[in-house]
Amino acid sequence: MSASKFKNLVIVESPTKCKTLKKFLGREFEVEATIGHIKDLPKSQLGVDLENDFKPDYQILEGKEKVIGRLKKEARKANTIYLAPDPDREGEAIAWHVAEELRGTKKKIRRAYFNEITKSAVLKGIEEAGEIDHKMVQAQQARRVLDRLVGYQVSPILWKTLHFGLSAGRVQSVALRIVCEREEQILNFKPEEYWSIKALLETDKKEKFHSLLVKIDDQDFKISNQESAQNAVKEIGKQKFSVADIRQEEKRRFPYPPFTTSTLQQDASRRLFFPPSKTMSIAQQLYEGVELGNDEVVGLITYMRTDSVRIASEALGQVRKFISLNLGENYIPEKANFYKSKKLAQEAHEAIRPTYVENTPAKVKKYLTKDQSRLYELIWNRFVASQMMPAVYDTVSVDNKAGKYLFRSNSSKLKFDGFLKVYEELKEENGNGPVEFKLPALTVGQLLKLIELLPEQHFTKPSARFTEASLIKEMEANGIGRPSTYATIISTLKQRRYVESLQRRLTPTELGNTVNRILVQNFPEIFSVDFTAEMEEELDKIEEGEMKWTEVLNDFYEPFSSILKKVSARSKEIKESHQEETNETCEKCGSPMVIKWGRHGRFLSCSNYPECKNAKPLNHKEDKQLLNGVRCELCGSEMVVKTGRFGRFIACSNYPKCKNTKPLTLGIPCPQKGCTGEIAEKRTKRGKIFYSCSRYPKCKFSTWDKPVAEKCPDCGALFLVEKHSKTKGDYLKCLSCEYESVAKAEPAA
Repeated sequence: MSASKFKNLVIVESPTKCKTLKKFLGREFEVEATIGHIKDLPKSQLGVDLENDFKPDYQILEGKEKVIGRLKKEARKANTIYLAPDPDREGEAIAWHVAEELRGTKKKIRRAYFNEITKSAVLKGIEEAGEIDHKMVQAQQARRVLDRLVGYQVSPILWKTLHFGLSAGRVQSVALRIVCEREEQILNFKPEEYWSIKALLETDKKEKFHSLLVKIDDQDFKISNQESAQNAVKEIGKQKFSVADIRQEEKRRFPYPPFTTSTLQQDASRRLFFPPSKTMSIAQQLYEGVELGNDEVVGLITYMRTDSVRIASEALGQVRKFISLNLGENYIPEKANFYKSKKLAQEAHEAIRPTYVENTPAKVKKYLTKDQSRLYELIWNRFVASQMMPAVYDTVSVDNKAGKYLFRSNSSKLKFDGFLKVYEELKEENGNGPVEFKLPALTVGQLLKLIELLPEQHFTKPSARFTEASLIKEMEANGIGRPSTYATIISTLKQRRYVESLQRRLTPTELGNTVNRILVQNFPEIFSVDFTAEMEEELDKIEEGEMKWTEVLNDFYEPFSSILKKVSARSKEIKESHQEETNETCEKCGSPMVIKWGRHGRFLSCSNYPECKNAKPLNHKEDKQLLNGVRCELCGSEMVVKTGRFGRFIACSNYPKCKNTKPLTLGIPCPQKGCTGEIAEKRTKRGKIFYSCSRYPKCKFSTWDKPVAEKCPDCGALFLVEKHSKTKGDYLKCLSCEYESVAKAEPAA
């Protein structure tokens, strides 16, 4: 018998790990990859046996027969097979499916977990390999079947009432509901006027400082109009000001725990402007390994799908030693900082951290792409900061009395930076912390001179639209979805054009609002936040062994199927309720025209359909006005703007007799040398707007940023483009040089 037959076989998900693992494990191990899932429910049918305890009909995925054949071939040569897909529910399901396929080889099969791709972690994973966690497999299977039942049985209702190709999802649709309800709150919000009064005061040493009115007669107050504000200013102006109280305090600001999946996605969105899907893709690369010179591939971070903030004792020892040697003893707390994970967190996992704290961002930067380097630095900084001393501030709060009016001045000064040395804080959205002023040295009883009273008008503001980061935070707070699903949920909402991102804020589209309305009106409980959170808890209980997966599905499906039957019977009624009557008459048959939904949005259709099939774009009247009587050079008819699959374009109004079309341009010449085209607005297949030359494909010029007809003052380029950033706001930039303009020009007509 040849020695090769006694090799151990390790099976992972991703082929990018294979070379690294072979190097770690040596000649006695062969490493193969499944390249993701090998089995799933069929795409063309429900794939769940409703009469047989929801038994899933798993089928081998297209193209995976060769992969399974290769795994079986290598398994026959091996003594022991180690299944090492990623250490999460999806990985457990992959391991189970592979084990089912390899059962016929009659070889010893073990489940190994690699929380990080380092030699020590991989060898430990092999040494401690055990059995497949069947409770975790059942939890994943329940989740998969549940998602299939909802998606495959509710989506057809959207097809019948709006148009084919739309999708509903058990968690996706609840996330959409959250975005739509926030938008509704904003639209219905009625701002309320209120006024603040700030005093500019002066000491006897001519030192000036500001103080804010906070109490009247020791009570909270509201000044709701200008007249009340002016009356208050008159009365306060008659009073004498003095220092009533001074409170000095040392305050500590404690470090944040190391990253979980959701907090990493939130912070990468806020600080790096990465969408969650990009964050997870780059984190996967850092986890699977990066070549650090001398052909050495090292996994730089631990596994990135986790809801735990636990840190291994070995890693704690390493980071405390690093802080001591590189930052100083005064930055290390006496004992390691420990953080509490949220309820039902998988404590077998660790938080996301660097595998070796000695691999500082500066040390590995030259081996990483720009985005890899930025994300790694964020993870490294957060982990190191989590084990540092708190920041210390000296705070002063001064109360200044003027009769019945109490003014307050707050000030704080950083005394010791602590964890802020490596991890700078960002201001929270809608932060309502105390207003701070610079203060001179003051004493209680000291008289102050009033220099000026500054009344200022304000209006209450609605809650901000969600960013991708704040939506993830909201979902996590409500128990909607799990770490591995947040990025996919948001990506799906954007791909389906249910929401769009405008200046990094998520806004529901007209389609998204309509889909949400249909789902919420007809399935109010199924797509509610509370019900979805309860389902997530029950799915977690399956993993804990507290509930049976079939029991959970039975409890869900009985009421769901009853509601489904009632709603399906009303499909025609629901469809008609979302059609809008118009004052327009069909020019072909005289019937009223109605607004309907189609694959590319709303359009005008004859109410006598299918007898009369007259249809036209919803915005055809405005489009005609837009072109100011431009005529078709082929037939002389008026040219109109139409909206097609890839955006707006100019077409002859005599269509289909005349099929003349042209790109709708911005009137800005293409910047490519020798090109006679103009820049036109277009859309990608997924609906994202971009701008390219009207002579495409002969000219390949394109940009995501909207051009503006304003010459660059530095290099003379014919146009600038609109840009937006968190720090600069809206501004214009030249594509040819580095010129930037803070003042935003009006776009070309």
